[in-house]
Amino acid sequence: MSHSAEIAQLASDSVVAAATRLDILDVSGRDAASYLHGQLSQNVESLAVGETRWTLLLQPQGKVEAWMRIHRLEPERFLLLVDEGFGSAVEARLERFKLRVEAEIKTSTRPVLALRGPGSRSVVDALDLESSTIAVSADWGGSGIDLIPAAGSEIEVKLPTSIMRLAPDELEMIRISRGQPAMGAELDESTIPAAAGVVDDSVDFTKGCYVGQELVARIDSRGNNTPTRLVRLDVSASSGDVQPGAELLSRGASVGTVTSVASAPGQEHHAVGLGYIKRGTDVPGEVELGLSDGRTVRVALRALRD
Repeated sequence: MSHSAEIAQLASDSVVAAATRLDILDVSGRDAASYLHGQLSQNVESLAVGETRWTLLLQPQGKVEAWMRIHRLEPERFLLLVDEGFGSAVEARLERFKLRVEAEIKTSTRPVLALRGPGSRSVVDALDLESSTIAVSADWGGSGIDLIPAAGSEIEVKLPTSIMRLAPDELEMIRISRGQPAMGAELDESTIPAAAGVVDDSVDFTKGCYVGQELVARIDSRGNNTPTRLVRLDVSASSGDVQPGAELLSRGASVGTVTSVASAPGQEHHAVGLGYIKRGTDVPGEVELGLSDGRTVRVALRALRD
């Protein structure tokens, strides 16, 4: 078994670990829960201490400002975890709507130890963690935990020798192969949430109003039939031959765009990717991709979760 195939197998069957970084917003104060409840798509007020949920922060017109996790650390204190580089935009957006609200927002970029795979929680429960280290659920199409130190601290965790340590590109391969969208790649200010496949995990349709709710509710009532949708790609070429932004073609016409790509597990001349395809394109199905050297290769389309 090749190294990348071994990683993919381990991430499906046991636990792997990788060092990464996240932007973390620490939101605290008497009005923190009610304020975030009115800004985010998730039900914040029902969130238990120690619980984590995916949520959307939307523009007033309903497109994505950020997709992130919210973790209730204390009754009046929350952590918002967003991909690195997007914390300042989230803070600016929250501050813009924060009028006569008793809630303080502090943003920091922190090192994170990402554990992925079934059994992640059991591994964390057995560790001797610093009291300031927080364990936050991270669901990438399966179980996972992020270990986060206090602001300004490094993460110091001694893992069992049986757990494989991954490089950043290997963690990226797992993300893509599991159909997990990322800010800046699959998600930006032009994204309709339903097109990215994140609504089911991130929206509570029973809560009250929140900013951007109208578009989400309207599209849901119409069966989430968006002009484009995010899919997984199996590409008959090495990852070095495929670049984000490349067009996906059907009978010579553009039907989509690649957003992320990585080497396929155990296959040197095969890549996995994510991309948006236009409405009416069959999934599962097959399209083509033109490479920079003039070759045309096949791309199999798969649903994000199958």
